[in-house]
Amino acid sequence: MRITVFAVGRMKSGPERELADRYFDRLKKTGVPLGLEFTSVIEISESKAPQAELRKQEESAKVLEALEQGGVLILLDERGKTMPSEAFAASVARFRDDGKRQLLVAIGGPDGHDASLRDRANVVLALGAMTWPHQIVRILVAEQLYRATTILAGHPYHRI
Repeated sequence: MRITVFAVGRMKSGPERELADRYFDRLKKTGVPLGLEFTSVIEISESKAPQAELRKQEESAKVLEALEQGGVLILLDERGKTMPSEAFAASVARFRDDGKRQLLVAIGGPDGHDASLRDRANVVLALGAMTWPHQIVRILVAEQLYRATTILAGHPYHRI
């Protein structure tokens, strides 16, 4: 299963990008033996539409363009559910084992996601009740995807 991260907002070079890239590199190495291939981060600029609802609609349409037919959409949203890392890893494995070819993890812009995209998502996931800058969310997503592969591989990285 190919894993893609979709992000509204561009990440500039600096320590945040370096840390996210470090986890994405680890994910590339640990995922392949498990049938999980990290392909890329798709970055788009925030919509310039004058109203928040229009911005969300435009950005959500671009998420759907990146989602293959039959692909799995995990949407990060403050209204989503929280889950332990083990449950997240199990979800990723279940999608893979069900024969899904693509997993797209979508990070929204400052206005969030359009309601229609939340309705379409296979999983609506929250990283907690707080609002995070998109740079930090990207790091958290990269780390949790890497952590999921280590959990599935039985690697000691994940310890409680």
